[in-house]
Amino acid sequence: MVERSDRAPLLDWEEIPSAEKPGDDAPAATPSEERLSSPSNSRGTAGCSGFGWSSGPGGPTPPSRSEADGCSAPPATSSNMLEWCLPKDMDLEGVEFKAIASGSHRVSTDFIYFRKGRYFGLACFANMAVESTEERGARMKSVGILSPSYTLLYRYMSFLEHQVRLQLQSPGHYSPLEAFYEDKRALLPPSGEDVVTAFPANAWGAAINHSMHPEMKITHPAGCMSQFIRFFGEQIMVLWKLALLRRRILIFSPPPVGVVCYRVYCCCCLANISIPGVGVAVPEFRPFFYVNVADISALENELSYVACTTEKIFEEKKDLYDVYVDNQNVKTYRDGLKPLLRLSAADREKYRKLTEQRQMLLYSQEENGDCVSSEEDLFILFFLEQNNRIFQTLSEVAGSPDPTITQDSVKAMGLDPHGDRLFLLHLLEIYGYDSLLVSEQLCCS
Repeated sequence: MVERSDRAPLLDWEEIPSAEKPGDDAPAATPSEERLSSPSNSRGTAGCSGFGWSSGPGGPTPPSRSEADGCSAPPATSSNMLEWCLPKDMDLEGVEFKAIASGSHRVSTDFIYFRKGRYFGLACFANMAVESTEERGARMKSVGILSPSYTLLYRYMSFLEHQVRLQLQSPGHYSPLEAFYEDKRALLPPSGEDVVTAFPANAWGAAINHSMHPEMKITHPAGCMSQFIRFFGEQIMVLWKLALLRRRILIFSPPPVGVVCYRVYCCCCLANISIPGVGVAVPEFRPFFYVNVADISALENELSYVACTTEKIFEEKKDLYDVYVDNQNVKTYRDGLKPLLRLSAADREKYRKLTEQRQMLLYSQEENGDCVSSEEDLFILFFLEQNNRIFQTLSEVAGSPDPTITQDSVKAMGLDPHGDRLFLLHLLEIYGYDSLLVSEQLCCS
């Protein structure tokens, strides 16, 4: 049903390092230093035709970013601009800052998932050394695509990777991108403007809501979930609780950022619930994927999200997030959440079961050639069943003559009567179980 959503506009960006003396080490990147340039054959003057910028030599320089988005205006030698796009009449303001993560000049290749308004984007980045004083020894580009759903973007990653390499070697050679767009545009609305506005509000809501829920599988490389589990270990259970509580989770990591975008997706998979009517009144757990300082104003209005960034300055913006994940270190500055960072006995038991199930699956795949089951299916189903178990028990207690949550009912949820008491109280408040009572035994068991 979202087949139309993988038909998307194409974009092309290029980045050059900030001006520096030959032989000097590159300084640490800051938001105002990570900038995109025009095409190499018209450096400093070319822009995106259709956005009020000249696409040829001698045209006007693009407007600099304002202080309002959290960045000072860059110097004239370090412009930030979109090089090429189709369709040309879409509002893509700021997308050039999302397509190349801050600090990307330190890596040779990367890929970035991001959000732009109602769209999700995937961009592939590459960095190539060149013998050019004009380009200061490096040519960096990113080629991307936008879609109303993130679940289908990955199928075009190999195409984008190939195209960004082509753009590095032959700047300005857009015919393969144009051909790709023409081939895919059959399922797009007739005009670029209609891509954003043609759908009624209720149709957009249904499409966005469905694509936001990871029960509709995203296609990722084999090992995405396995890497997530190995990276966080038992801390997955902490992230699971925070995701189920719809907290704002921000993950920091230096580039490359692609694998961190996968962690954003995996976090979303932790909060699935399939019981009808449960969770309809709570905020959506919205994946933002990669964010930078230009997204601060958008994040300020979000009640629940999970995102990743390469910009350390976000750690100081404590009002933007509830939980900050610095590599494997999960922390919060909110006193009410700090106890949730401690693992309970039930958490460790669940993690043991998850690990055991993974080992059984891997054994089955190796010994029996099981190609049907996947770690992604196992991972999503494991937490879906756990979440359903909690809310099914809560619904049964709420419908009983004595709506009191006891030690036995907490154990039936797969939780620890003592160690998970605070988590349970948060859960009851957020999901609106106001009529339930909590037995005093839970505080002293």
